[in-house]
Amino acid sequence: MGKDIKSLRTRIKSFDSTLHLTGAMGLVASSKIKRAYDAMAAGREYSAAISDVTKRLASCPECSKSPYFGINRPKPEEDTEDGSVSAKSFTRLIIIAGDRGLCGGYNANIFRTVRDMEYVDIHPVGKRAFARYRPETEEELNDDEEPLYQSSEYYTYEEAEAEAKLCCEDFLAGKIDRVGIVYNRYVSIISQEPDVFWILPMERGTERCVDTGVFEPSPEELFGNIVLKYFAAKLYALVKESFACEVAARRMAMDSAKKNAQQMIDDLTLEYNRARQGTITQEITEIVAGAGK
Repeated sequence: MGKDIKSLRTRIKSFDSTLHLTGAMGLVASSKIKRAYDAMAAGREYSAAISDVTKRLASCPECSKSPYFGINRPKPEEDTEDGSVSAKSFTRLIIIAGDRGLCGGYNANIFRTVRDMEYVDIHPVGKRAFARYRPETEEELNDDEEPLYQSSEYYTYEEAEAEAKLCCEDFLAGKIDRVGIVYNRYVSIISQEPDVFWILPMERGTERCVDTGVFEPSPEELFGNIVLKYFAAKLYALVKESFACEVAARRMAMDSAKKNAQQMIDDLTLEYNRARQGTITQEITEIVAGAGK
């Protein structure tokens, strides 16, 4: 009986430590929610503004032959076993995941979505995405070298511009057919859904705008320049939205873990008190029995 009491006391201390840890992480996540939500809202606003201009340009007849629509550009090809050349879909995925775990199914949902997709290469954003889809060149690093990755929490617009430039150049050169961004879409603080946004090739405007305005320089030249800005703005906005989802998911996961830890402590405390009461009752019984002799 004494051994059981000691074991219960050890387990209660362990869960109490977990309770303090999850509580602290929940407070940290709570402190980041407001900043993450403001960054997401600002990114969405800028992305919506530049998307509106891009759609207006895409509906202009002068831009209908732009290579960003997937026409008038080289096509990626692959050599087959018999020496002939065959065309196949070359898809590049930009995967946005978190820098840390303990956020429920946030990262797992992204990886599960990518698992069912066909792709040629992956550009990860976030430490967890980099660890899972580490580029082959990084595997040759020595143990004392720290691999570089793009943090989803501290992602900058300059990094988004560099990624946009690289993807657009590869797309125009015919190295890839399309580019998709895999991210978590923010629904509410308790709901985040994995989604894929296909950013290249661009979609033609289905309806021509009544008021297209006057563009300087020409719409075709302007469209070629603004696609880079549109790509960077959209990528930056989706990274900020994904980070807001990560913080919200971690907050909910830590709240749930805190409640479960408290419930386990209550159950173990009750069991501990019963065992301790049983020990005391047995000792009293033995004393009374000994005194009666």
